[in-house]
Amino acid sequence: METGYILKARGITKSFPGVKALADVDFSLRKGEIHALMGENGAGKSTLIKALTGVFPKDAGQIWLNGAEISPRTPLEAQQIGISTVYQEVNLCDNLTVAENIFSGRYPRKFGLIDWDKVYRRSEEMLAALELRIDVRQPLSHYSVAVQQMVAIARAVDISNGILILDEPTSSLDANEVKQLFNVMRKLKDKGMGIVFVTHFLDQVYEVTDRITVLRNGSLIGEYATKDLPKTELVSRMIGREWTESQESKTAADTVDDVFLQASGLGKKGSVERIDLTVNKGEVLGLAGLLGSGRTETAKLLFGIDKADSGVLTIGGEEFALMNPKKAITKGIGFTPEDRKVAGIVGELTIRENIALALQAQRGLFSFISVRKQKEIAQKYIEMLQIKTPGTEQKVENLSGGNQQKVILARWLATRPKLLILDEPTRGIDVGSKSEIRRLIRELAADGMSIVFISAELEEMVQCCDRIIVLRDRMKIGEVRGADMEENNIMRLIAEGANGYGESNGLGA
Repeated sequence: METGYILKARGITKSFPGVKALADVDFSLRKGEIHALMGENGAGKSTLIKALTGVFPKDAGQIWLNGAEISPRTPLEAQQIGISTVYQEVNLCDNLTVAENIFSGRYPRKFGLIDWDKVYRRSEEMLAALELRIDVRQPLSHYSVAVQQMVAIARAVDISNGILILDEPTSSLDANEVKQLFNVMRKLKDKGMGIVFVTHFLDQVYEVTDRITVLRNGSLIGEYATKDLPKTELVSRMIGREWTESQESKTAADTVDDVFLQASGLGKKGSVERIDLTVNKGEVLGLAGLLGSGRTETAKLLFGIDKADSGVLTIGGEEFALMNPKKAITKGIGFTPEDRKVAGIVGELTIRENIALALQAQRGLFSFISVRKQKEIAQKYIEMLQIKTPGTEQKVENLSGGNQQKVILARWLATRPKLLILDEPTRGIDVGSKSEIRRLIRELAADGMSIVFISAELEEMVQCCDRIIVLRDRMKIGEVRGADMEENNIMRLIAEGANGYGESNGLGA
């Protein structure tokens, strides 16, 4: 094996029933580099990582670690030889303390007993090296997702023998948290660690990585120095066709003031301060703000997942003091949640069954949808949303994250909603699928559907929305529309807080 490489894989092949997930794929990782693994959902990124780390066996190919051939059969075996992975969904135990999570399964002992003083001291030292100083005796659940991500990285680094795989580590982090993570990654790189970085955020790839490997449809497209590959060329290689950012620009919407939903003083103690908002027919209304600003909490109040303790909802002229999901569905409202794993997909069910769920709930228990009709509906949305699957009977848990997201979207589109609430519908999915979903959002609005759209990406909000409500500290602090709907204006509102709110456009003087 050439010098400088700590990991090399050649000819990795993996098939599942009806799908060839990887076809003769090569990959290499150098010591002291951050290497991006890029591709659309279903390209084979997760499959390659799982083949490298023993989640499932490869069908063909060879892997070398520091010049010695390896073939890990389990993730634990991969960890034991020095390959550590931190996944998008933090796979730690939130009921245990931070220190227990870091040392779980490998506690230092003294006189046959766990040496807790050493556990706590070493945990604090590891986190301090990642610029994180917290009480390691507290339960992990006490801390934010960003902190939990750092704890997972601390554990992975301590176990690692020079290789760290980060699978979508920034998908739930805000800008400051991403900056902190990148500082940590650069420090680890300077110490000689090789880092595999999987992400769908193109700007992050160009900010922090040295090389890029691109996969498409389970095949290797190429390996490139990041500085030598322009963003448009990267995207073109990922999606297999020419692409320019202008393709995602929206068509300006006509002025709309035909109200479908109005919230007056809607709030919940400890969740969202009383908020007033309207959603017009055929409008894409954005909810913007940092993590914890109240975006998701507002969406949950509108759909009735959380029960408001103040305010009134008016839907199609009918007032509701209390809302619940069943009532919301009957009134033509759909909701795709932020966390598709926990609150969205039912992994053990098929695509057909997942798509039919909301429609069956809308029709009621005694109006059963036949399997034949379910298949027709599922096939329609598989084709419309370009869901990559061998058929309607594939289990959803076997799909990539982006395709799972499309299944959730299909579930609600099948109900023909009047209002669709989309909470981070493009999080963790590839640029091609993002572009398709953004285009679909504009088309649905043009056909008269109302949409509430939440995204952490301000650029995406500006591209998709007709009007944006800005939240901070769980309060509505402003609103932008028209020519004022620019990223800088939204960021200024967030920074200035309520002081920037007061004029009719929400921007102040």
